[in-house]
Formats: sequence, structure tokens, C-alpha cells
Amino acid sequence: MKLLRHIPFLTAVLKHSITAFGGPQVHLGLMQYRFVEQRKDITSEELMEYNAFCQLLPGASSTQTIILVAFKRGGTALAFLTLLVWILPATFLMAMVAIAYSYFDMRAGLKAFSLIQPMAIGFIASATILLYKKAINSLITKIIFLVAAVFIFVAFKSPWTIPVVILLAGMATNFSQKRIPTDGAAPKAIKWGGLFLFIFLFLATGIISEEATVKNWQQHKTINVFENNYRFGTFVFGGGDVLIPMMYEQYVARPNSDRIKKNKRDVLKISKEAFLTGAGIVRAMPGPVFSVASYTSAIALKEKGLTVQLTGAIIGSLGIFLPSFFIVLFFFPIWQNLKKYAIFYRSLEGIYAAVVGIMLGATLYFLKDFSVEMEAFSSIKILSYIFVFLISTYLIYTQKIAAQWIVLSTIGLGFLLTSLHI
Repeated sequence: MKLLRHIPFLTAVLKHSITAFGGPQVHLGLMQYRFVEQRKDITSEELMEYNAFCQLLPGASSTQTIILVAFKRGGTALAFLTLLVWILPATFLMAMVAIAYSYFDMRAGLKAFSLIQPMAIGFIASATILLYKKAINSLITKIIFLVAAVFIFVAFKSPWTIPVVILLAGMATNFSQKRIPTDGAAPKAIKWGGLFLFIFLFLATGIISEEATVKNWQQHKTINVFENNYRFGTFVFGGGDVLIPMMYEQYVARPNSDRIKKNKRDVLKISKEAFLTGAGIVRAMPGPVFSVASYTSAIALKEKGLTVQLTGAIIGSLGIFLPSFFIVLFFFPIWQNLKKYAIFYRSLEGIYAAVVGIMLGATLYFLKDFSVEMEAFSSIKILSYIFVFLISTYLIYTQKIAAQWIVLSTIGLGFLLTSLHI
């Protein structure tokens, strides 16, 4: 019954979720308007503090920020309900896109969506440029940035490449004593239950998923969907622009690797066209970019039928957002009592440098794939791909145009070229 008094708040969250286009920066401005100025759930200072804290954690920062707003207002139960309401519109829409892609003859229509692929790469490229200016500001960060980019470009097909790069980068900057904060109060008692549940789910799903794949259980792919997305949600630093490359490696590059083909493992697989189409369309959806997990999970299970696809979309969505929920609520008491947590802060400089390097390496890897494809294209189509990639990068980076307008314009250009049979 106590939750009934929070219905107006949850209604506000739902309204926020269906209007939050444009990524984390836009989301923050909308939260300021709705939850600070209109509803006065928190102060401007609290919102900025929450957002800054969430930027330090793996997972979806916008999602974690709104979880903390709910946590302050009504505790863990309201925080979890808020998570579900926040992700519902975007995950539902992306699941419907996946179903439409799977069961209807969309070939003619999808020709108009072909330009979304270079546009999606343009989004990652623009974010790379922006984050480079913020994160690469010393010799060690430049070295980590370059090494990470090269490593990602060369070893992109390995499933552990990105997590290993992030961990090594964090270790590298821990050796610099000048970055260790010396002040701050000792943390108070921490509730360890959430952390234990988070670790248990990570280990258990990993073990069960591997066992299910090796022994070819009947529903092993559904189990794989949860494990993959839970791992993504655990290791993603840098938001959706880093998540997309990780998913591409898992669902597109890895299934075509020599090791997987040699072992004849029946792993989750998505075509490059299907994946990049979803990666582009999610930019036009309101809510978190992590909702792309609903699309990829349903597409990866399309051979199993509609019911399993819908189940996969739900499981994949929960899998990718649960780590954000557990992590932010575990670390928040530490943040409140020890705002300069030495080990974490020492690692951050290297982690963020690696994130930017990962994005550059992924951009170059995607462009390499397209350069091979373009050999079969007409000169006009090649020019249109290059134009869309460059203009998307430019508009997002310099003009700060909302992503949905670029997506809609790209689709419109695709329809125009299709109607002209170009």
C-alpha cells in the first residue's frame, strides 16, 4: 500500500521515458525539468551529484541516475519499479522492430534503411571525438588510448578483448601515486546483499550458459541471451556507444571466427545487416540505448519462434539492466561517505582512456568491413554511404542535433534513393 503514494512519481517516470530522446545528456536536462523544477523530488545539486557518480560506474548512466532519484524517494522497491517503468517503452518498441524484421517481407523497406548502417558508425565516431577531448589529457592516457584502439582493431573477434582492455587500463593508472586522494571519511556499513546477488548471478549464469552450450540443451540459446546481456551490463563503461561494439563482436564477428567454426558451436548469431539496422533504429527511440538488447535478443532467437523471441526480449532486457541496478545501489553508500574512493579514482583515468580507444578501434573495424562490402556497390551508393557517415558524425558532434532527426532524415534519404532505383 505504501507504493500507492508513489503512483504520481511512476507516472512522471513513464512520461519521461516516452519523451527522453537524444541520449544521456538530453536525459539529464529532461530530469532537471521534470523531477527538479516540476515535481521537486530532488534538488539540482543532488541531480548533478547523482549523474556525476553514475558516470563513474559501468552500466547505463541515465538509468542509474533515475534509479537513484527513486531510491531517495522510496527506497529499493520503488527504485526497482522505476527501472521497469523507465525501460518499458523502449524495450517494447525495439522488440516489435525485431518481430517485424523476422516475420514480414521487409526487403524493399529495408533497402531504405541501408543508410542507417553508416549513420550508426557515424554516431560512434562523433562520440569518440567528443570523449577524446574530455578523457585524453596526459601522456599515459594517450598511450592507453592508442594501445586500446590497436588491440581492439586487431583482436575484435575475441569475446574477452574489451573487458581485458578495460581492466588492464585501470591497473595501469593505479601505479601513479599522485592521483591517490588523501582525504575523505571512512565509509559506513554497507549492505552487501545486493553485491552478493550481483556476483552470484554473474558466476552462475556464466557457468550454466557454458554448460548449456557445450551439452546443447534444448533451450540453451535462451540461457545464452541472459548471460550475454548480463555480461554486457557488467562490463560496459561509457554507455551505449561502447555497448554497440561489444554486441557486434559477440553476435556478428565471433560466430564467424575460425575458433567457433572449428568447434562447430551453436552460438547466438545475428547478420551484420540486421544488427546495424537495429543499432541505428534504437537511436530514434526514446529511453536508454541499452534497450537495443531487446532487439538483439529477439533477433538472435528468431529461429525459435515468436513466443521464444518475445521471451528472449524480456530476458535480454532484464539481463542488461539488472547489473546497473545492483551496482549503483551497492556503491552509492560508499559515494555518500567516501566521495574520493582512492582505488576507483586511480583506475578511472585509465578506464576512460581505454573506453575512447575501444570506440576508435570499433569505428575502424566497422569501416574496414564496409570497405570490403563497397567493392560491389555502385559509385553513387558508395558516395551516399560516405556522405551519411561524414554528415552524421559532423551533425552530432558540432551541431548537437537530436539523434532522432538524423535517423529520420537518413531513412528519408534512403527511401528517396530506393524510389530512384539507386
